[in-house]
Amino acid sequence: MNHRYSIRAGLLAALLAGTAAPTLADDGVDRSAVITNYADIALAKYSDSLETARDLDAKIDALIEKPSDETLQAAREAWLAARVPYQQTEAYRFGNPVVDDWEGRVNAWPLDEGLIDYVDASYGTESDANTAYTANIIANPNLSLNGETIDAGTITPALLQDTLQEAGGVEANVATGYHAIEFLLWGQDLNGTDAGAGSRPATDFAAGDECTGGNCERRAEYLKAASDLLIADLEEMVGNWETDGAARKNLTDGEPGEALRAILTGLGSLSYGELAGERMKLGLLLHDPEEEHDCFSDNTHNSHLYDAKGIQNVYLGTYGGGGSEAVSGPSLSDLVKAKDPALDEEMQTRLEETMTAMQAIADKAEGGEAYDQQIGEGNEEGNARVQAAIDALIAQTRTIERVIAALDLGSIELEGSDSLDNPNAVFQ
Repeated sequence: MNHRYSIRAGLLAALLAGTAAPTLADDGVDRSAVITNYADIALAKYSDSLETARDLDAKIDALIEKPSDETLQAAREAWLAARVPYQQTEAYRFGNPVVDDWEGRVNAWPLDEGLIDYVDASYGTESDANTAYTANIIANPNLSLNGETIDAGTITPALLQDTLQEAGGVEANVATGYHAIEFLLWGQDLNGTDAGAGSRPATDFAAGDECTGGNCERRAEYLKAASDLLIADLEEMVGNWETDGAARKNLTDGEPGEALRAILTGLGSLSYGELAGERMKLGLLLHDPEEEHDCFSDNTHNSHLYDAKGIQNVYLGTYGGGGSEAVSGPSLSDLVKAKDPALDEEMQTRLEETMTAMQAIADKAEGGEAYDQQIGEGNEEGNARVQAAIDALIAQTRTIERVIAALDLGSIELEGSDSLDNPNAVFQ
């Protein structure tokens, strides 16, 4: 059966079955199948994120029940594992409103950790930008916050989400999500751009005389509430990508062209403004470890690597899965290849170049030179390694822009970044 007859047969079968015909463009590619596969990959990624969060929760329960170096290390390892699938979901940001409205609850950063717990004296005692800079909820069951009396006698998910998260309209008041949990598991990283991550002792969760840091029961209460809330938030997002979920229906119920615009908005914005700009170039310009994404755990190299991986697997329409089965299907790559095979080859090459540059950063970090050391002032080789990844992301974005043009999707506004577009503003 030749290709043209196969398409006609598919149309006829769809009509006879009473279902919608595939949305075939003049290149013969079914755009609706590309969009469905994109949604299926989202469901798999968020499902894996949920399952790893549940494993993290179990390890947190074990830590709280019996604080020890072993149970603390197990909780930390579970947190690191949970970041692998979640970071790959970030390619679904910027173009999907359901994701954008939700994302700040689980992955907001950087945070003013003095809101949550004790901090080192070098942190300071106040901030002109944040009246809750050193509120220390764990140590203060009753406090005044922005002129309002807060009853924090019992630390609950509702307290974290409804009262503390972005309290006073300050984005740095991050009380929920992966980074609040990260801070509670590692504590502050006081090493600057020298070697070493946070080093919170397990005894910060111990009972009685063994308790260090004070308020150990409340610290455990906060950690458990944050973990429960993370699971609930991820359950919500999994539901949003299931068959009748809001995020999926936003894409599949509309025009295929609009869905493709959303997909490419996410890829280009994460690649350029968010990852190359705010997460990488800003920290490199300032040589500031406070600007690294997973700053307490020194896991930033992996966060960046899996962000890049998420962009790649959306373009290729594949996801290797963690706990989920692998997902693969019609992709943006198929669409581009049908229009311009050379452009598709260029896009795949750009994605591989980015992954190679990110892997070089990760390999160096796994070998003992953490990301915050690599962006440190005077580390010429480390700075060049990070800049190479930034350059690869920028080149990748330029090809994404060409993909947008090739697919006749009109003008799409991608996230920008002062760090890339106006670096002098960073120092003003």
